[in-house]
Amino acid sequence: MKEKLYDLNKRYFIRLSYKGTNYHGWQIQPNAITVQEVLNKALSTILNCEINVVGCGRTDTGVHASDFYAHFDVDEQVTFDCDKLSFRLNRFLPHDIAIKQTFQVREEAHTRFDATARTYHYFITKNKNPFRLESHWKVPYELDVQKMNEAAKILFEFEDFTSFSKLHTDVKTNNCKIYQAEWKDNGDELVFTVKADRFLRNMVRAIVGTLVEVGRGKMNLEDFRQVIESKNRSNAGSSVPGHGLFLAEIDYPESIRN
Repeated sequence: MKEKLYDLNKRYFIRLSYKGTNYHGWQIQPNAITVQEVLNKALSTILNCEINVVGCGRTDTGVHASDFYAHFDVDEQVTFDCDKLSFRLNRFLPHDIAIKQTFQVREEAHTRFDATARTYHYFITKNKNPFRLESHWKVPYELDVQKMNEAAKILFEFEDFTSFSKLHTDVKTNNCKIYQAEWKDNGDELVFTVKADRFLRNMVRAIVGTLVEVGRGKMNLEDFRQVIESKNRSNAGSSVPGHGLFLAEIDYPESIRN
């Protein structure tokens, strides 16, 4: 495989989905298989040059993505048809990673920094279901969904979500703007949808864990508000398991396209 020794000046976005069960998250790490590593190898093999994709974010071990974007650069001398590349990637990649689309964007477009909003879903199953083992968290107790939705509305009052952030991260601010936060009861499952301009590490799983405390009656609405105001992670609920979490949608401005 040849190495690139020249300037990279064409950028492409790849839109994909993946089941996170068999991966230690998105981002490359030593001694563990990740989605980023698998995609890098596939692209490098097909395009016959070293490719390193940059993701729109990072997902933890076992977390899924029904919608995810990554970008990569190639020299202008490397040419390919985007639809054919997507087709070849899908033949090359394992069954739990699927390419939806490949398209060229502006040279400076960035999957992470140009995203204007992200949407996550968290799935809870009320009943034992073998077909949901890897996609839902089984909760063994009754939950008051109305109270959980009342608590979710409190999130709109705040921008600093330090209480729901993983400790010792390298971000400059813990401020986020939440656009949507609601629970839906679908009979034998609950689905939490949350949309924001950005998310902190572990933020969604910590929010869900704390809202479940409200649903169990272990925390009231004022307690929930005080958790956020405290800016102290230890006051919030435990993080829920990763396998119930899906990155569901990412918004970009039309201006990213070439």
